[in-house]
Amino acid sequence: MNDSMVSSNPPASPAPLARPARAAAPLLGLGTPLQILVMLAVLLAAAGLVLSLNGYFVFVIAGVAMLAICGVGLNLLLGLTGQVSFGHVGFYAIGAYTVAILTGQAGWSFWAAWPVGALIAALLGGLLALPALRVKGPGLAMVTIAFGFIVEHGAVEWRALTGGQNGLMGIAQPSLPGVEGGERALALIALAVLGVALAAYARIARGSWGAAMRAVRDSETAAASIGVNPLVVKTVGFAFSAALAGLAGGLFAPLQGMVTPGMFSFLQSILFVLVVMIGGAGTVAGPVAGAVVVGLLPELLSSLENLRLLCFGMLLLVVLWVAPTGMVGVVTDLLRRLRPARAAAAHAAAHGAQLPVRPAETRRGLSALGLSMVFGGVRAVDNLSFDLPPGQVTSLIGPNGAGKSTVLNMLSGYYRPREGGRQLGTAPLPARGACDSARQGIARTYQTTQLFAGMSATDNVAIALTKGRLGTLLGIAGFTAPAVREEARALLAACGYTGDPDASAADLAHVDRRLVEIARALATRPAVLLLDEPAAGLSREDKATLGRLLRKIADSGVAVGLVEHDMSLVMDVSDGIVVIDAGQRLAVGTPEAIRTDPAVRRAYLGDAANAPARKPSASQPVGGAPLPEVLGVSALRAGYGAAPVLHDVDLQVREGEMVALLGANGAGKSTLMRALAGLHRPVQGGITFDGTDLARLDAARIAAMGVVLVPEGRQVFPELSVLDNLRLGAFPSGPLPRVEMMRRVESMFARFPRLRERQHQRAGLLSGGEQQMLAVARGLMSQPTVLLLDEPSLGLAPKVIDELFASLDTLREASITILLVDQMAALALSLADRAYVLEEGRVVASGPADALARDPALVQAYLGGH
Repeated sequence: MNDSMVSSNPPASPAPLARPARAAAPLLGLGTPLQILVMLAVLLAAAGLVLSLNGYFVFVIAGVAMLAICGVGLNLLLGLTGQVSFGHVGFYAIGAYTVAILTGQAGWSFWAAWPVGALIAALLGGLLALPALRVKGPGLAMVTIAFGFIVEHGAVEWRALTGGQNGLMGIAQPSLPGVEGGERALALIALAVLGVALAAYARIARGSWGAAMRAVRDSETAAASIGVNPLVVKTVGFAFSAALAGLAGGLFAPLQGMVTPGMFSFLQSILFVLVVMIGGAGTVAGPVAGAVVVGLLPELLSSLENLRLLCFGMLLLVVLWVAPTGMVGVVTDLLRRLRPARAAAAHAAAHGAQLPVRPAETRRGLSALGLSMVFGGVRAVDNLSFDLPPGQVTSLIGPNGAGKSTVLNMLSGYYRPREGGRQLGTAPLPARGACDSARQGIARTYQTTQLFAGMSATDNVAIALTKGRLGTLLGIAGFTAPAVREEARALLAACGYTGDPDASAADLAHVDRRLVEIARALATRPAVLLLDEPAAGLSREDKATLGRLLRKIADSGVAVGLVEHDMSLVMDVSDGIVVIDAGQRLAVGTPEAIRTDPAVRRAYLGDAANAPARKPSASQPVGGAPLPEVLGVSALRAGYGAAPVLHDVDLQVREGEMVALLGANGAGKSTLMRALAGLHRPVQGGITFDGTDLARLDAARIAAMGVVLVPEGRQVFPELSVLDNLRLGAFPSGPLPRVEMMRRVESMFARFPRLRERQHQRAGLLSGGEQQMLAVARGLMSQPTVLLLDEPSLGLAPKVIDELFASLDTLREASITILLVDQMAALALSLADRAYVLEEGRVVASGPADALARDPALVQAYLGGH
């Protein structure tokens, strides 16, 4: 059977789930024909000038060409892999000193010494990459800067070999037949090397290696999940870049006639980076344009004498400010705007492609065997075992903090379990990282889609088809071959994507991003597909179509493992369900058995048996009149990007009440709390507090008015003491007299005695329960009118949860108005006066807490059902 994941059998595809996306702009790094022609003309013109002008101008042209060669190497590193190096002058110096030593002291010819210098630079570049590329951002920059300084000062100290501060002279110059003078020969050689380097860059950028580099730049995690090893890809890029710097340095030594350590200062590395930034990172022509500016501008300003460097610096700043994408980037963007917009390509195969059905003998399931994981002394997963059978959808569910994401990361190879292991089919699967797991047949998607934004939808899938086998560095057939492109497009169609396959992944709608990510995962031809909340942010219609797609994938013989908070989807598509709680397996069974399991209900809804008896609210209606409204929400809509999360939510909180806001994960509770606190601006609808509209006010203003959020995850200031955290909590009240501040702090210590004992301890060293107490106390320090509590029991032990809810009951007695979101629904209802239930961003039930506790809509919102 053909191993391709796509066939042309009669259609049985789901209804279209995608929206049309606008066509992507051509990727500048691939080398458009116009750029190639322009570069060829520029190089030929420069060669003509070298043969006709005098020695000084030949020297300048040779210097510009060497700058451009280094720029091409850094362009591959910066523009494709996204790594910044400020130490490339070190490789430049290595190439120069190698040629100087071998020709001047060992008697070698230039043609023998020159490639040796490039080879040494490439080897050292690869060795430096191994430790350097394990860090990012400022850390990587500091490592490369340190390397440049080591090379420079090494040249000073190693006098026997390098001549120390005096340097080396007597460097042999190359000669070319029919060319007079060593400088002309060097200039022509530099131009030829530049032409070859540009051609190599363009070919790498168009091929599998270039696509892998862009993938690693955009998301190392996602790149590893399709079998691409980020460290190997970045090391190859670093070595290639270093080799070009070594080649340029090997030409620099005979051009100057001598080398000294002072020629290879840190400033030279800055100029190399400027060449790329000014010209345009990721473009073929960018390094040449940048080298012309950086190389010629000082010469043009030479008449200004002492002001030359000042003017040079100012002009560079202006260029970077006006053209942040570089000179070539600006020109390309302008040409693209002038070009008429291209309509979205018709997706001819959208209804004809299907996933192949795997023969029974090739199907393999995945087994978790006693998996355990510990983070900082907390046992997140404990001796967990279950199976993902082939040809079935198995869902892994559990309340917040149950350990689902940790389990998924262990199954896909991102975490190495503390104990236990995995088995794929009948063979053990060692924990060798996510890249190895992907190559063995385990694919996955992510809760927040991690597409390669700098690539098209087709490119995202095409690079996954290689499964990490990228071929030769200059090979392009494995990525650009028509058969590969057609297979990628057919796989997109099989997953229901009907937009333009050449659209940029960065411009896709949320639902299309989900589809492309699933297609990319299937492109690795996996035995097991793991999905982390694929329905997050989708509409009801899109979720239904996603469910049909998951069934289609399972029917093709793939073992599907699903982590999802939308319980209706879970119950509809699952063949089996594994429930975990606190990292341990709680139940395994069919959807119907899980829905009715008392232990599962307790895990999701909590157990009110130990909750304090409900007491009437301290603020009761007088003569039957309703309490005045403090906080009101009307027809509120909010979301992230194009995906709505809240749909016309209406909610009312009255003075002195405790109102519970309930619902499964992903229902929109935290989004609503953030909107109330001013941390997320709603799309439409109203939020009123004592008659004032809060919808357009910022968070600081809202907190000063008396609406204070205690966020999910506690979020105390870990480096500050408990006392300092409390003092900061009073900030919305404005400057307080010392006596008043002490009075408020003392009242918090009286309410939470444990904080008094730890008042001078760093907040980050407190236990989870103590941090939650501190978070609540910090929120109360400003004496708010309304306290918003978001998941205060998350991640706490049962005994600590009981203590926390007892303290919340005392807040209720003190007539503090509270809006409470908590995963322990039964406990929350035992304290609350009224409650609202959210499902998929809509209020599906509301009323008195005791009545809502018996409402079937509550169970349905958490565990699905009809």
